[in-house]
Amino acid sequence: MTRKIPTVDFTLALSSNEDERNEFVQQVGDALQDIGFFALVNHGIDTALIMDAYAQCDRFFELEETVKRSYLLPEIAHQRGYTAFGVEHAKDNPAPDLKEFWQTGRAYPNDGPTPSYPQNVWPNQHAPDFRGVIDRLYIDMEKLSKQLLEACSLYLDMPAEWLPGMAEQGNTIMRMIHYPPLEPSMPEGAVRSAAHEDINFITLLVTATADGLEVMDHDGSWIQVNGDEKAIIVDSGDMLQNLTNGLFRSVTHRVVNPKDSTSRRYSMPMFVHPRNEVDLTPHADFVAKTGGTAKYQSIKAGDYLQQRLREIGLI
Repeated sequence: MTRKIPTVDFTLALSSNEDERNEFVQQVGDALQDIGFFALVNHGIDTALIMDAYAQCDRFFELEETVKRSYLLPEIAHQRGYTAFGVEHAKDNPAPDLKEFWQTGRAYPNDGPTPSYPQNVWPNQHAPDFRGVIDRLYIDMEKLSKQLLEACSLYLDMPAEWLPGMAEQGNTIMRMIHYPPLEPSMPEGAVRSAAHEDINFITLLVTATADGLEVMDHDGSWIQVNGDEKAIIVDSGDMLQNLTNGLFRSVTHRVVNPKDSTSRRYSMPMFVHPRNEVDLTPHADFVAKTGGTAKYQSIKAGDYLQQRLREIGLI
């Protein structure tokens, strides 16, 4: 029987009981070490805000193609603004993914040095409420991501601020994805999102508006992740796998095409990234815990990101 991804209750993290807080850390770490995915319930993100964000996405993606394309930014590898249908593909899979999306990140500070991450753009003229709603959701999601990174750090016997400190002022991105109805003319082998692993530290996926997400289990079988508006799906990415020498797993997942070709799907993942200068060389402690040999490359986070953006067609 195919198993399900684990469920972790965020109320444990907020408990006044130390044993319950420790249990939260244990459950998060065990899930990421085993299957690399878990469903976070009672996460505290306002459901009404999530629904409002989906409504704003619907309004934007219904705009004329020429209007949406006016927000294309290929010169920054599509790291902000709009990315058109069929541009991105999975690593080692030339068939384009059947999706379009918008990406936003942390707002620029009012003073101090210019950050290394790109500046946000907004469709204010064509979707005047989009910015306010999406920015509020981004802020709440990033706060939650820090708490999850603290749990990961403690599980790894490191200080709580170890991973959050690396992600402070990093190029964390929230992506609003639209999977439109399938066209008969779609390229052969194209799927909504081909099998891939995430690039970053961790991903927080606001539950999609329809099923389709599948996670590969140890034996190569696929675990179906059912849609649940009460859960946020969390997974660990390549950068965290690299840093921990594979102690935390970056697991293959995909979004399959629906049986009903006329249906559409929205999802909103947040990809939590360290700063560009962070060294992802496998840490000696985790090399020792995983056989004594470094299994992954020595590379800075910014270089790793550029490398992967080329591999998936955004550069």
